[in-house]
Amino acid sequence: MKNFWVRAASAVVYVALFLGSIYSGVLTGNIVKQQGATPCQPLGYAYTVVALLTLAAIAYGSHTGYIAFGIAMTLLPMAFGVAAMVQLWLHSEQPFRDAAYTMVPMLYAAIPLGLMPMLHESYNVLVMVLIMVWMNDNGAYMGGSLLGKHKMWVRHSPGKTWEGTAIGVLVTLATAYFVGPLFNDQIAWYHWLALGFICSVIDTLGDLVESMLKRSVGMKDSGKIMPGHGGFLDRFDSLLIAVPVAFAYLAIFVRTNM
Repeated sequence: MKNFWVRAASAVVYVALFLGSIYSGVLTGNIVKQQGATPCQPLGYAYTVVALLTLAAIAYGSHTGYIAFGIAMTLLPMAFGVAAMVQLWLHSEQPFRDAAYTMVPMLYAAIPLGLMPMLHESYNVLVMVLIMVWMNDNGAYMGGSLLGKHKMWVRHSPGKTWEGTAIGVLVTLATAYFVGPLFNDQIAWYHWLALGFICSVIDTLGDLVESMLKRSVGMKDSGKIMPGHGGFLDRFDSLLIAVPVAFAYLAIFVRTNM
């Protein structure tokens, strides 16, 4: 019975991740359409479903899941080719551009969201990654408000300053060093500092990339579901990039030592 409830809870999590992936795909699709792009969204959603199901199989510890993941990564170039051929069939004026946008829901949303349970089950650091991203955001905002003088990237994010960014990094490193071991004391302190630095840099770059995407189409907010926060993607853009990078670092540099 206990195993049943664990699996039921996991199923709820993956349903939430699936819906989040679809919603993120809708948002990004709507954004790129304002550039004149015509991605094949049904194909993008089909890729999203395949990616989530594959990562779900891996999270449950299925050997088949790892085989499926390897096959999926091998066939990724083929997936892009299929998307490009679909765009040719749809008479797209720029098939390669639209094929790339077709794959955005899978690459930008489904894979990062699908890795979250794995990051929790394998290393118990998912919550800590969330904390580090949030601490960097808050540290950079407060530091920039109090001490910010030198603009970092006026064209895409006029509010960001080098002073705020530096303070955000320091706050994140301190959080990683002192709080990280509470979540996993088997991860060495230098790995925690590395993860803190990674999350801090990725958080900043993620914000800039999403700001660049919105400003390139003349959009201020990515949606209205979270008023006052710039939209749904603005709250999760950095996390969507930080999770796979953090997972890759742990898998490469920490897994063999645990």
